[in-house]
Amino acid sequence: MTQEDQDRLDGDGYVVLEDFTGERLLNALRERIGELFLMEGERAGVEFKQEEQTLRLANLVDKGEIFEQVIAVPEILERVGHILGREFKLSSLNVRSANPHSTWVQPLHADMGALPDEKGYWVANTVWMLDDFTSENGAIRMIPGSQEWGRLPQDVLPDPMAPHPREILLTGKAGTVVVMNAHMWHGGTANRTGKPRCALHGFYARADKPQQQYQKRLLRPEVQERLSPRLRRILALDDPRNDELSANVARTSGFLK
Repeated sequence: MTQEDQDRLDGDGYVVLEDFTGERLLNALRERIGELFLMEGERAGVEFKQEEQTLRLANLVDKGEIFEQVIAVPEILERVGHILGREFKLSSLNVRSANPHSTWVQPLHADMGALPDEKGYWVANTVWMLDDFTSENGAIRMIPGSQEWGRLPQDVLPDPMAPHPREILLTGKAGTVVVMNAHMWHGGTANRTGKPRCALHGFYARADKPQQQYQKRLLRPEVQERLSPRLRRILALDDPRNDELSANVARTSGFLK
């Protein structure tokens, strides 16, 4: 990781890795995700949540070895670790595809409604662009530097869905990966084009916080058995602390948004 990357993560709250996946991995991800959308149909994303004018997939580590590769890329984990510190885990791995000709705009938010605590930041997201992100097709709007404000947009803005004077659009070519501090205010925009806009989201949390989707509960036994020790650490499968944190959340309130 370069000093420039560190400075961008510290200041703006995100860093853009252009043409990161390469054509082979990009095509393989597109193919598998397309298969899953066809297989799951109306139940796609049911393990997490569904959202108007979008298609979702969830629990992807359970649905193909290619996703095991995605969650453990060293260059990505290094940047996530810069945000969260040395001890962190995968919180969820999902797909979000904005439907063509949509009007839905996500309100500005911080993921999981998270505010930094006495230990610092505790959520980070990675956005894998499977299609080009343009100003017309549902690119993410972000407020650089807002991760430092210690406030949630819904608590201070009259209308979190309205344009913000400091917002920028995250655009880029398919194959780009963005690592972002998920305390930074952000939200999806409307896809006004005739084609879907798809992205893969690898979401990470600090080790002392619950997973968004409790991986030990969701992953089939045969999947868990084949995972390497490194992947088991990333998924917190053998961490009793995570069992208590994430199982309690799943039991009392379902999967968190």
